[in-house]
Amino acid sequence: MMNKSLVRAVLLVFAGAALLGAGYFAGTRHAATNGMGVSVNGAATTSTGDKVDPKTGRKVLYWHDPMVPAQHFDKPGKSPFMDMQLEPVYADEGGGAAGVRIDPGLQQNLGIRYATARRQDTSDGFDAVGTTQFDESRADVVQSRVTGYIDHLYASAPMQRISKGAPIASLFVPDWLAPQEEYLSLKRGGMDMGLLEASRARMRALSIPDGLIASLDRTGEVQTHVVLSSPETGVVSELNVRDGAQVTPGQTLAKVAGLSKLWLIVEIPEALALSVKPGMTVDATFSGDPTQHFNGQIREVLPGISTTSRTLQARLEIDNAALKLTPGMLMRVRVGGQKTVSRLLVPSEAVITTGKRSVVIVKNQDGRLQPVSVNVGNDVGNETEVLSGLNDGETVVASGQFLIDSEASLKSVLPRLEGSTGAGTSPQATASAPTAAAAQTYETAGKVEHVTGKDITFSHQPVPALGWPAMTMAFSKPASDAFPDVKPGQTVHFVFKQSDDGYQLTKVEPSGGAK
Repeated sequence: MMNKSLVRAVLLVFAGAALLGAGYFAGTRHAATNGMGVSVNGAATTSTGDKVDPKTGRKVLYWHDPMVPAQHFDKPGKSPFMDMQLEPVYADEGGGAAGVRIDPGLQQNLGIRYATARRQDTSDGFDAVGTTQFDESRADVVQSRVTGYIDHLYASAPMQRISKGAPIASLFVPDWLAPQEEYLSLKRGGMDMGLLEASRARMRALSIPDGLIASLDRTGEVQTHVVLSSPETGVVSELNVRDGAQVTPGQTLAKVAGLSKLWLIVEIPEALALSVKPGMTVDATFSGDPTQHFNGQIREVLPGISTTSRTLQARLEIDNAALKLTPGMLMRVRVGGQKTVSRLLVPSEAVITTGKRSVVIVKNQDGRLQPVSVNVGNDVGNETEVLSGLNDGETVVASGQFLIDSEASLKSVLPRLEGSTGAGTSPQATASAPTAAAAQTYETAGKVEHVTGKDITFSHQPVPALGWPAMTMAFSKPASDAFPDVKPGQTVHFVFKQSDDGYQLTKVEPSGGAK
C-alpha cells in the first residue's frame, strides 16, 4: 500500500513539472512571436529595447509630468512633483521628430490652407505710400508796391479756388493823385515832350501801371485805385489782409498755389533708404479712382530720416491737369527698380512675425507641420520675399498657422529652433534650465495635509503663473527643521520656487499674514 502511495506521489510531481515546462515553453514562444516582453515596472519592451505602452501598443519615447515637461523618466509611475501619474510621450506624436501631426479632418475643420514657395523674376522696386502737396516751386505771391488801403477784398478766405486773372483785392492809393494831376496840367499847358516824358517817368517810379498811364492820356481822368489779380489758376493758399487794412510796399497780400502740377512726397522705409536714387520711376494711385495712374520720376531724395515714422522722403512732380488730385491725398506708390531680380516668394499671410524673428510653418514629406525660422525681405504685392530658411517648392501653411505654431510650442518644437535639438539637448543646457527657472518664485494658498522632515503636502489653490489647477501636491523643505510651526489642518499662504529636486518652499505663513 505504501509503495502505491509513493508511486502516485512521484507521478504527480512529474506531471506538475511537465505542466510547468509546457507553460514556460508556450510563454517563451508567445513573447518571441510578438517581439516584446513586460518589464517589472509595467512598461513593455520590444526585442530591440524600445519602450511600448502595453495599453495602446504605441512606441513611447519617455514619461513626464505635464506640469514639469522638462523632466523625463524612463518608466511610468507616480510623479515626484504632484499627486498624479506620469504620462507617456509617444514617438508618433512628434516628440522625437521635428514638427507636429494634425488630423486631416481637423485641418479641414480649421480651414487650413497651403501654398507653395516659388521663385519668380520681379522688379527690384518696392511698395510705399506718399502724400500730395502744393508745388512750392510754382507758387506765386501777390504783393503791394505802394502804400495804400484795401478798398475791396475779393478773396474771402484761405484755400479758396481762384482762376487766372480773377481779382484778389482793390487798393486805394492816395499818393497817385498828385503826379497824375501834374501830368494833366503840363499836357493842357502845351509843354514840350521832354517835360511830359519826365512826368511819365515819375509816375512809373511811383509804381503807376503803364495801362493806367495810357488810360490817363486817353480819357484825362485821374485813377487812384488799382486791382491786384491772380497770376495763376489754383488756390489762395495764404491771405494776410482784410478789408480796410493799410498796406506798405513789399507786403505780401496773398499767395496763390497752382494745381496743374503737384508734388508727391514718397515715404521710403529706412531699410530701403540706400536703394532709392533720383530718376527711379513711380506709379501712384489713390482710393478715389484706382484705375487712374499718375506717373513720374523721383526728382530728388530729401536729406534726413523722420524720427517719428523712420522714413526717408523722396519728391517728384506729377501732372494734375485734370484737377483730380488735391493736396493732402494719400497715394499708393510703386517705386520701380532698374532691373529684375529673382526672388523666393510666399504669401505674406504665411509669415508669422514676432518682432525678434519671422517663422513659417512648413509641411514635411511625412505630413508633419514644422515651424521654420526665415529671414524675410521686401513685400511684393501680397507676397513676401524669403531670403533664407526656405527652399523653392516647399509647402507652407497659408492660414491657421498661429494655431499650429501654438501646438508646436507646447510640444517644444520652437525651443529646438532656438538652438536645442530635442532629445539631443546637451547636459549643460538641461542643467541651466532649472537654474534660470529658480530665480522665479510663485505663491498660492492652501491647507496643510501632511508634514514630514523632507516635505509638506498642501491642498492648494490654482497657480495661474504656471497654469496649475487646484490640486494636492508635496513641496520639498529647504531643511529638515524648516517651518517648525506648520501643522496639518492649517490654512497657510506659501511661496515656492523650482529646484533640481522639484519645487521647494521658500516661505510658509498663516493666511492673513504679511505676504
